[in-house]
Amino acid sequence: MKFTCMKSALQAAVNIASRAASSKSPIPALEGILLEAGPAGLKLTGYDLKKGIYTTIEADVAQPGSIVLGAKIFGDIVRSLPEGVVTVKVEGLNVSITCENSDFKIVGIDFNDYPELPSIDHHSGISLPQNILGEMIRQTIFAVSDNEARPVYTGEMFEIEGGSLTLVAVDGYRLALRREKIDKEMESYSFIVPGNALSDLEKLCGDNDEDVTIALGSKHISFTIGRTVIISRRLEGDFLNYRKTVPTTFNVVVRADRHDLQRTVERVSLIIDDKIKNPIRCTVGENEMRIVCSTSIGKAEDVCPVSGDGKGLEIGFNNRYILDALKAAPSEEVDVCLNTGSSPCIINPADGSDKFLYMVLPVRLKAE
Repeated sequence: MKFTCMKSALQAAVNIASRAASSKSPIPALEGILLEAGPAGLKLTGYDLKKGIYTTIEADVAQPGSIVLGAKIFGDIVRSLPEGVVTVKVEGLNVSITCENSDFKIVGIDFNDYPELPSIDHHSGISLPQNILGEMIRQTIFAVSDNEARPVYTGEMFEIEGGSLTLVAVDGYRLALRREKIDKEMESYSFIVPGNALSDLEKLCGDNDEDVTIALGSKHISFTIGRTVIISRRLEGDFLNYRKTVPTTFNVVVRADRHDLQRTVERVSLIIDDKIKNPIRCTVGENEMRIVCSTSIGKAEDVCPVSGDGKGLEIGFNNRYILDALKAAPSEEVDVCLNTGSSPCIINPADGSDKFLYMVLPVRLKAE
């Protein structure tokens, strides 16, 4: 096996494939990247038995072949090389990597030891611009649970219904929902994608309107972006029925500038200790929301102007949960919707659309 390619292209491909390589595995090959040189160029694959990523780059292939190289050492070597043309030559398991005056010799792993990626028994799929999909993931993924006791909530639900795609994430304390119209009417269905696969997908989505193609199989799902493909297992289980969980009528609705409210919460949060996560106390009055926090460090208080009358309703929140929602909300103005001090807070777009929704559960407040 022998090929040459540009260092910049090889480094970018190694970075992509490495996202799916296992950091520690009883199967040594899974800690590596599979390199396959052939007529189509150079294909690099990472796979940890749950998620696989492969990408193809242009290369001048003198001798086709395959080899597995340790993801860390190969990545470190490629990053260290000078800009220019890289030559990789494989004889048996002995690998030579050269670029200008740099020359490395390492030992690879037999490609036959590398597990085969699952194939997608494709029965449905959609396409949408990568800048929109990346934005949707970015504005919801913070609410994905990291609690493995409820595996279904370590991913996001994709729901296709009525000509729109909805992404929903929930972790037991908050819910994030983002919705966009898609080009064509399709049959209604839903599936759940692991959060770690979506995190990689979001990083690969560029700021352009080139399509991401989503292919759905019975047990796996694939996302194709240009010459890169992510394959992930689907999560199985009953996802929260958000339509029955999210309140739709409210006693109090006030409108706020998202940035003003975010900055007010951030200022009050300065005295919150990382070890003792004291809640912020919000009192919603007429055309103002007063936010107070008392900790062992001291006390902070600030006021954010709002439109509407909260009738003095008092409610407490984990400051980080409110900030995550405000930072993610794709709108300059938001409606903050409340019922009581012990019922969920809903943050909606002020224009009345259903483009996004964030729900945050309150924290029980102690008497001041």
